[in-house]
Amino acid sequence: MQLFVDHLTVIDSAMLDAQFGVLGQSWIVDAVLTGALDEQSMVMDFGHVKKQIKHAIDDWVDHVLLVPRTHPALTDYTHHSDGVTLSWQLDDGGMIHYFSPAQAVCDMDAAIIDQHTVARYLQQRLLSITPSSVERIDITLRDEVIDGPFYHYAHGLKKHDGNCQRIAHGHRSRIMIWRDGVLADDLMQRVAREWNGIYLGSIPDIVHENNGRIAFGYTSPQGKFYLELPRNRCDLLEGDSTVECIAQHLAQQLKRAEPDASFKVRAYEGVDKGAIAES
Repeated sequence: MQLFVDHLTVIDSAMLDAQFGVLGQSWIVDAVLTGALDEQSMVMDFGHVKKQIKHAIDDWVDHVLLVPRTHPALTDYTHHSDGVTLSWQLDDGGMIHYFSPAQAVCDMDAAIIDQHTVARYLQQRLLSITPSSVERIDITLRDEVIDGPFYHYAHGLKKHDGNCQRIAHGHRSRIMIWRDGVLADDLMQRVAREWNGIYLGSIPDIVHENNGRIAFGYTSPQGKFYLELPRNRCDLLEGDSTVECIAQHLAQQLKRAEPDASFKVRAYEGVDKGAIAES
């Protein structure tokens, strides 16, 4: 017998990528549980699936930096008593240096991180926390179907009291922009192109910038965070990089470029959530 739960949760994380560096990603998670019926005539209670399995997925791989341990670009990966340091070489020779508490990183015995790598990782771990009636768990990760422009971004929110405070997590997000009440495909395409694979940093979080490199760092409730990367891999916001501030930032940029026009920006943070700003 099989039990299925579609759209069990959404994984909003970032992964190390040889081309982009820190690449934000959002995956919708579907689960299929195979097993015998228990004393309640269930493979597993839906309530327990939604609490137990969803909680485990969120705890292990959501709002973390996903690290492929066997990729040759990973030139350093060291666990310390207070966290993890790593170095990652980009295809163009640039370097990324990173430090965070251990819980902000999930490493996998793989050369690449993709939907299949993460699904296999979850399938192997989830069986250990489910009832004996569950014989197999199949996890599928899928992209949201987006019928317009979208981009991948990574960021960190030092003021957040949850896992968004982690300096390298991210999202795959659609973008919608109206100019004078008309959907502006040219502007949406431009933003999607310029911000695809971007790190959105906050100016107050900059700890140093020189020689074409920029570093962000802060201490938040979970611990100390640091990320250094090539300057051309990021864009800067004057304040925080919440989706509200992202929408406002874009609306203000558009207004400065075309002061006689009015704009409405609908910015998404991953799947089915976001913020609206007008200028």
